[in-house]
Amino acid sequence: MPPDCEFPTSNASDNDIVEMLKTAKTIAVVGLSSNPIRPSYGVARYMQQRGYRIIPVNPNETEVLGEQAYASLAGAPEKIDLVDVFRRSEEAGEHVDEAIRLGARAVWLQEGVIDEEAATRALEAGLMVVMDRCILKEHMRRS
Repeated sequence: MPPDCEFPTSNASDNDIVEMLKTAKTIAVVGLSSNPIRPSYGVARYMQQRGYRIIPVNPNETEVLGEQAYASLAGAPEKIDLVDVFRRSEEAGEHVDEAIRLGARAVWLQEGVIDEEAATRALEAGLMVVMDRCILKEHMRRS
């Protein structure tokens, strides 16, 4: 794909991403599955093993990685620093909007999750946005 056709993947510079990964303590993972072969499970487990508090958000789960799962971000019992979205692109916007309402500092749309309109809404609300990137890969690259 020519460079002028690429999706904007972030408003965050490399330094911003490093700072976000250093300062974020609580990551809500929307679409986190208890199935260990699902990418969401592997990514969340990796981040949990690196000291992040993981909050599973999936109405079809009761517990993932030893943590109680919640049907929505609003059900989470604590402040969320970063919302990591593992949902289809057409479903991502509702979770981005919820992250905005709840005052999250950042939203991260995983590889293949692209919603430019939702990203724009998040940027306009003052959130840092990373889109179509894997948080595990970015963390590993910077560690």
